[in-house]
Amino acid sequence: MHQPDLLMATRIPNYALYGDQDAPAWSNSFNFEWIPQRSAPYQWEIQVHRHDAFVQLLLLTAGSSEVRMNGARIPARAPCLIMVPAGAAHGFHFSPDVDGPVVTATQKVLESLSAILMPDLVDTIRTPRVIALSEDPGAQASLMPLFLAIEHESRTHNTGQTAAGMALLTALLVQVARLAGTGASTGIAGPTTGSRKQRQIQQFRALLDRDFRHHRPVQGYADALGLTAGQLSRICREVLGMSALDVINARLVHEAQRELVYTVSSVKQLAAELGFEDDAYFSRFFKRHTGLSPREFRAQALAQLANPSTA
Repeated sequence: MHQPDLLMATRIPNYALYGDQDAPAWSNSFNFEWIPQRSAPYQWEIQVHRHDAFVQLLLLTAGSSEVRMNGARIPARAPCLIMVPAGAAHGFHFSPDVDGPVVTATQKVLESLSAILMPDLVDTIRTPRVIALSEDPGAQASLMPLFLAIEHESRTHNTGQTAAGMALLTALLVQVARLAGTGASTGIAGPTTGSRKQRQIQQFRALLDRDFRHHRPVQGYADALGLTAGQLSRICREVLGMSALDVINARLVHEAQRELVYTVSSVKQLAAELGFEDDAYFSRFFKRHTGLSPREFRAQALAQLANPSTA
């Protein structure tokens, strides 16, 4: 039986890639690397952490790992595929002979593409999985060319790099959905994946996506979920590593960042769209959570997108 991970009781760091400062959630990006690149410097031990905006796919081609996912400990041996959606608390203890590719990508972008091309893929993206491939010799052969094509795109820095990378990732997710649904391989999910607390967090996030512009207090969301404000915050701390208020504020900041980067709305217009009483209050809120004024953030982010090599 899987044992609960005691690390889940502590605050869970939020990284884009383990050991790196959290990458901006507004960035429509993807990243490729090999498992030893990230795990060897940490003696093959990746402590429990999470990615707020990124989904991660790992293909173990050699070695083994203990996968810690949402409080469960899951043994995994090559060949196998590991899917870590945004928000899932996860960590790994790899064997020193481990190898295989890792792709990290912006989940919301993939969900938007999937909703148009193959709606069932959205559930595939959002579901933590450890899929054994040993019983299907052709499974790794169907996955590896896609991983290698994504690696090639990540190294070229050419026109349409993000579009090509996301298209390849969508094709990779189709393969994942096929493997998860055919029974040709063994899918293993942590026992808490569908737990009551996980469902409550999913419901909270759905409500937040709908209502964050209305600035509902924690108690308002708690009432909608049939919880007290204290219970909702305790669940958020256990599952997400932050309080319910932090989650609400992070959703507002995330939307503000996206709007500042991808629209030409003025700060005053944006403040009104996000439900703030005035742009001065919005600017104070934004700077408190990012360290930059909205105008400073917009200038830096646009400069970074224009010249990624200098970031």
